[in-house]
Amino acid sequence: MRVIAINRSEEKFARERRQDLQKVHKNLDPSLHPYEKAVEYTRALNAAKLDRVFAKPFVAAFTHDDGITCLARNLHHLNGLVSGCADGNIHLWDVPARRCLRKLVGHTGPVKGLAVTPDGDAVVSCSTDCSVRLFRLPFAPFAPGPVQDAAGAVLEFQGRHAFRGVDHHWTASKFATAGAQVDVWDHERSEPVSSFAWGADTVTAVRFNPADSELLASAASDRAVALYDLRNAAPVRKLVMQTRTNAIAWNPMEPMNLTLASEDCNLYTYDMRRLQSALCVHKDFTSAVMDVDYSPTGREFVAGSYDRSLRIFGHTGGRSREVYHTARMQRVFAARFSGDGAYVFSGSDDMNVRVWKAQASAQQGTLLPREKHKQAYQAALVERFRHLPEVRRIERHRHLPAALYKATKVRRAAVDADTRKLKRRKAHSAPGSVEIKPERQKRIVAELE
Repeated sequence: MRVIAINRSEEKFARERRQDLQKVHKNLDPSLHPYEKAVEYTRALNAAKLDRVFAKPFVAAFTHDDGITCLARNLHHLNGLVSGCADGNIHLWDVPARRCLRKLVGHTGPVKGLAVTPDGDAVVSCSTDCSVRLFRLPFAPFAPGPVQDAAGAVLEFQGRHAFRGVDHHWTASKFATAGAQVDVWDHERSEPVSSFAWGADTVTAVRFNPADSELLASAASDRAVALYDLRNAAPVRKLVMQTRTNAIAWNPMEPMNLTLASEDCNLYTYDMRRLQSALCVHKDFTSAVMDVDYSPTGREFVAGSYDRSLRIFGHTGGRSREVYHTARMQRVFAARFSGDGAYVFSGSDDMNVRVWKAQASAQQGTLLPREKHKQAYQAALVERFRHLPEVRRIERHRHLPAALYKATKVRRAAVDADTRKLKRRKAHSAPGSVEIKPERQKRIVAELE
């Protein structure tokens, strides 16, 4: 009689230690698993529920002496955060240790803009006291001791008008300020090396392009967004919208795209090569959007609003995937992503900078390989069954405070009423007399070159 014996290697099938996990070998033949889809759907539903159960995004709050007006992150130190206050002081924070390293004193008016230099050694600040100051950042994350006040700014630039925003060049030692006009300054010069003005109103925001650092975008109070080229010292293009733009953010991975934070409660993403239509309109806020900042990955951005909430959007999605709020948080004037994209920061006028997790249910600390594998498996399951009603309802539901919930209902009713009115006007008018613009072109007034 012939006997076939199973021969197995002890190294592959035996544990080296008693504490090790038992190795499980699975045959992936679909014919042996007829209920695999039903089992994975149940797992996806449980994963969506557990994601909401463990959603605790709030991490910490850093208190100040006055309302927060602006934030900036240090590109060379992941744990470095700089905040500007309405009392004129600037705070340097060590985020992991949750302590203030330095307080930079010098401005006599509210700090309206902050920008860290590319080497991470200095910060440029502007204020309504008509001055721009450059402070050194003595970053010492492990140095014990109380909060120290810096002696003063290393460089000081005096202007003829109040400044509303500042941004530093990505490679050169120069920066741009927003005020009565767009001024470009050099570290070695006391006067602007060049100035740009396209219109008569105040410029409120200015941002350098991360790829083509000689390209500059600005937003003004006359509802215009302008692009300037420093090489030609001339404006390139201008977009006029129906409402004012409060902040601008360039996508770091797709530097031809920029996102505008508007007064009409929406955010608009444009391709600078084609400004006739927006790439995407991001909705969900119920009041003016005050600030916007992209994640280092370029796949999502965070925005803060006057309605006392903080939202995270995908760069191609019209609706927010996450909304953060607390009972004490007031109007959010500044929002930033961390350097690794794992956290977001919000600054509001209740004198607090708050730290949030970018993924609300993310586990902090070091994860074991099998924990990472399990989380990736659950995320893949939720992504696979996201279109089904039960999973979609659990994943999209977010609890809102009563005031924000009511404001959302009122805004939705107003938008629906405007849509119905426009349709009825078209139905009772002569053919072609009433033009219905697409949502991506509705807010554009003109494009000038």
